[in-house]
Amino acid sequence: MKSDVLEIFKLSMKMQERFITENLHVLEEIIRSIAGILGRGNKILLFGNGGSAADAQHIAAEFVNRYLIDRPPLPAIALTTDSSVLTSIANDFSYDQIFEKQVKAIGKNGDAAIGISTSGASRNVIRGLHAARQLGLITIGIGGPPQSPMKDECRYYLDVHGAPTPRIQEVHLLIGHTIVEIVDGILFGTIRED
Repeated sequence: MKSDVLEIFKLSMKMQERFITENLHVLEEIIRSIAGILGRGNKILLFGNGGSAADAQHIAAEFVNRYLIDRPPLPAIALTTDSSVLTSIANDFSYDQIFEKQVKAIGKNGDAAIGISTSGASRNVIRGLHAARQLGLITIGIGGPPQSPMKDECRYYLDVHGAPTPRIQEVHLLIGHTIVEIVDGILFGTIRED
C-alpha cells in the first residue's frame, strides 16, 4: 500500500511540474487579466461539470469571501449552483445549454468567463465559452489536452494532460488557488506586477 500512496503523490507532483513548465507564461497573462477585470469592477463567471463544478464553486467562494488576507469581496459567480435555473434549462432545452443561457443572461462585455473541463471537451462548457466570447467576455479555459475542442473558444487556455482525471483535477485546484492568491496580492498591494 505504501508504494501505491507514494506513486499517487509522485504523479501529482510530476503533473504540477509539467504544467507550470508548459503554462507559466499563459498563467501569468491570465492573472494579470483577471486582476484588471476585477480592478475595473467587472465580474468572473465560472463553470464546469462534476468535480469541475465543485472547483468553480470553490474558486468563486475564495474570491467572494476571502483567501489568505481580509479584503473586500470580489465579484465571482459559479454558474453551477442554482438548481432551479440548471434544471429548467436542461428540462426545457438541453443540458448543453445550461451555462450558455446563464452567460447570456448575466455576462457583460469586460467580464471574464472561466470554463473548467478535465477532458476539454464538455459541450456545455464549450457552448458557455462560445457565448461568452460572442458577448465580449475574456474567455479562459482550464482544460485537459493541448488540442481540446474548448481551446478554440478561449482567449487563454491552460492545458493539463497526461494523467488520470483525479491528477488533472489536483492541478486544476492548484491553478485556481494560485490565481486567487496572486490576484489578491496585485489588487491589495502585497505583490507587484512585473
